[in-house]
Amino acid sequence: NVTFGYDPDNPVLKSLSFKINSGEVVAIVGPTGSGKTTIVNLILRLYEPQKGRILIDGIDLREIELRCLREQIGLIPQEPVLFSGTVMDNLRIAIPHMSIGEIKERLRKLGLEEFLLKLPQGYDTRVVEGGKNLSVGQRQIISIARALLTDPSILILDEALSSIDPISEFMIQEVLKRSLQNRTCIVIAHRLSTLRLADRILVVVDGRVVEEGPHEELIKKRGVYSRLYETHFALARAQ
Repeated sequence: NVTFGYDPDNPVLKSLSFKINSGEVVAIVGPTGSGKTTIVNLILRLYEPQKGRILIDGIDLREIELRCLREQIGLIPQEPVLFSGTVMDNLRIAIPHMSIGEIKERLRKLGLEEFLLKLPQGYDTRVVEGGKNLSVGQRQIISIARALLTDPSILILDEALSSIDPISEFMIQEVLKRSLQNRTCIVIAHRLSTLRLADRILVVVDGRVVEEGPHEELIKKRGVYSRLYETHFALARAQ
């Protein structure tokens, strides 16, 4: 029953309720302005609900120390934040206590090292501020690697694949499939093709969950999700 608005008199989320099970991958879809990114902002405690509660393992987020909460959450945003330095410098920011050898070993186990080694100088590839000398796909791989290095209990992809080309998207999805096993994940989806990662889909319209279920079930309902899905592929064919 979460209600929240950046302007309290104009709520974005309206008595919103849903539950995500441990280890489940849940996608949240909906029209622009429906409240998808606002949900992420509340989970990260960038804002707090005006009404209602958000619980993790039965504990109200407001009772959890902010640093402890954010250590358990990995965020992969639509626009990766990269700093001037090398690829390794950008990775070590997330886990400064780990040695370079330990970082490489963890990335190897995650199945990410092969993608990073394809960069011009591998881990030593220079990155300009914002990663402007890299492709969108390369920037996103670094962002994903940095988030997963912290081994978060909860991973959030906030429209993380919406700006990349289809080949990079497929490559990154293959990485994520391996990395999401036994990890709770919330996918804020702009491209409906990203939904292949999800166990369950929540459809949010005007700040409320109006449909939920697996892809096939929602398609059969011929409701909001089905219309969104059909519109997406009609646009893809037109392009």
